[in-house]
Amino acid sequence: MGTVTPIVPGMVPKHEQLRARLVELVSETLAPGDLLPSERQLCLDHGVSRITVRDAIGQLVSEGLLVRVRGKGTYVAQRAARSRLHLASFHDDMQRLGRTPTTVVLLVECVPPPAATATALDMRAGQQAWHVRRLLLADGSPMTVDDAWYSAELVPDLDAHDLSGSIYAILRDHYGLPLDHAEQTVAAAETGAEFATLLGVPATRAALVVDRVSSSGGKVVERTRSVCRGDRYELQMSLDRGE
Repeated sequence: MGTVTPIVPGMVPKHEQLRARLVELVSETLAPGDLLPSERQLCLDHGVSRITVRDAIGQLVSEGLLVRVRGKGTYVAQRAARSRLHLASFHDDMQRLGRTPTTVVLLVECVPPPAATATALDMRAGQQAWHVRRLLLADGSPMTVDDAWYSAELVPDLDAHDLSGSIYAILRDHYGLPLDHAEQTVAAAETGAEFATLLGVPATRAALVVDRVSSSGGKVVERTRSVCRGDRYELQMSLDRGE
């Protein structure tokens, strides 16, 4: 790190001064996956106590900038993926960002959907729907769990296709259903025990929950609920002043 000016007492607490320096180090010098200097080295470099170092690192871990690996040290976390609010598959989005998408298919079944989902899909009572749950990763890091439903009447043999790629491409190329409109809501919520293990976070960690109903030519095709890691996912949008 070269010569570092020791932190001195002042109006700003030492751990806050050190936190600011570590943010600069992580943002400008280190890359995602790089090992942070040891606590001992940080103490020597900045002239602070180990308690101060642990306080500063603890803040950055809770903010998602650093990640601790038991027995190995503290590493720079992966950068958050910034997704624009537009109608595109996860695979397309990650490839646009220069990241490598992969998918683990967790569940594929044809069953009657919950009442609210059946209503969203304009389905009649008793109709069957494909329920597809997938874990989506970028550069090998868990990002999102997608829990999606598709009317079996519209896509009767969905399970015959490779669902580890873009389902939107399957809808377009095999069923003639290119998605062209969606109604979407985004809310913050706790990840919950159901998805926490899959995403590698505590159940109480904040997540972005995206609920989307997508259609093709006015025909509702998909209802999906995505639970996204809040420390690895950002949503970007463009706003114009209305009349």
